[in-house]
Amino acid sequence: MQDRGMDRNSQLARLGLFDARVPRYTSYPTAPQFTGGVDGAGFAGWIEAIPPGARISLYLHVPFCRRLCWFCACRTQGTSSEEPVRAYAEVLKAEIALLKRHLPAGVSLSRLHWGGGTPTLMPADMMRDLSARIFETVPLAEGAEFSVEIDPNEIDAERLDALIGSGMNRASIGVQDFDPEIQKAIGREQSYALTERVAGMIRDRGVKSLNADILFGLPHQTRARISDSVQKLLTLSPDRVALYGYAHVPWMSRRQQMIPSDTIPTPEERLGLFETARKLFLWDGYEEIGIDHFARPEDGLAVAARTGHLRRNFQGYTDDTAPILVGLGASSISRFPQGYAQNAAATAAHIKAIREGRFSTHRGHVFSDEDKLRARLIEAVMCDFHISRAEILRDHAVSAGRLDEMLRHAAGAFDGMVQLDAGGLTVPLEARPLTRMIARSFDAYDQMKAQHSAAI
Repeated sequence: MQDRGMDRNSQLARLGLFDARVPRYTSYPTAPQFTGGVDGAGFAGWIEAIPPGARISLYLHVPFCRRLCWFCACRTQGTSSEEPVRAYAEVLKAEIALLKRHLPAGVSLSRLHWGGGTPTLMPADMMRDLSARIFETVPLAEGAEFSVEIDPNEIDAERLDALIGSGMNRASIGVQDFDPEIQKAIGREQSYALTERVAGMIRDRGVKSLNADILFGLPHQTRARISDSVQKLLTLSPDRVALYGYAHVPWMSRRQQMIPSDTIPTPEERLGLFETARKLFLWDGYEEIGIDHFARPEDGLAVAARTGHLRRNFQGYTDDTAPILVGLGASSISRFPQGYAQNAAATAAHIKAIREGRFSTHRGHVFSDEDKLRARLIEAVMCDFHISRAEILRDHAVSAGRLDEMLRHAAGAFDGMVQLDAGGLTVPLEARPLTRMIARSFDAYDQMKAQHSAAI
């Protein structure tokens, strides 16, 4: 068994897995390819083109944190007072009012997600007010999901009651790792006891869906340590788990310079950490979803994966099939059938635009037919590990000869580890660590200038 594992790792090494840096493909084209060709007026036009009565998704970004965790590469800013958060919430309400002026009648929400930053930094009254403004503009549809990212260090009964009273029915808790030395090294101290208490508070209030995020590849992380953390996490019985690889990119995120690079596991060790955690989740009855998620069999994500409805968006894997995602707040990205639109990344620039009565959209991408074809090929690889030749020929304007050439090119680059037959292209289990690299085979854009995270 060990020899087979070593042979596999040798083959993965020959194919460049341990050296490659590739996109995570939460979008296609990826965000580094966005240009200034999409502005606020274009964004408003796309909003107005939403069919009346359609279901859409909404993402609300809160870019503030009480403290800045060193491992995080998200666009956030620290604050020790409530004043900037309240000022930002007023801008969000103005942005919602602006959205309402352009939104066709009868549109409702299939998904609402609050992310950050730390959305639970907001006091209870602000949460109630903000959610009420959203639902006055776009009410939740029947069976809709309202999820919130919760920092166990930044939540209490009052704020939790405000969220649940406003309709939150899925909570997401960031864990990262429970080992005290690792927590200290990444600037995120959060005890198991605190996390267990918050998970209990969420469950006791009737929230049936609980997500958790945990990282592999953290400083000082070993197989024994990640095993201990995963087993602790399993005692909380999350319905869905994201097992993300820590992206150490100190040249992009200055705060990561606080983490000594010599404490970071090697790419080969990262793969071992992932496999250790993966086995524990599978042994506990979770189903493997895509390259880095796990879910209970009854969870919507697992159902979507089994039925071919799994999708990929900026939050990772999703069972949301709404064709439109509207992003509110600084740096948020929206997706429409026409393309992507991103708000101003700097909070001050976003606030200025909204106060002037205009959307802060400053860049994006308009889809071509070629983009749509390649986006689906990449999404199929990332979600299903399979590209159905019949589906692509049915849904996209591509000849059979050209599609076959694209599939042959992708399969031929991976030394027989990718299967190709009359039905299409399949990534078998032993080749799944290569998934992002295989997806890159269908990417027509130059990725050389973009500094992406490690492939594993």
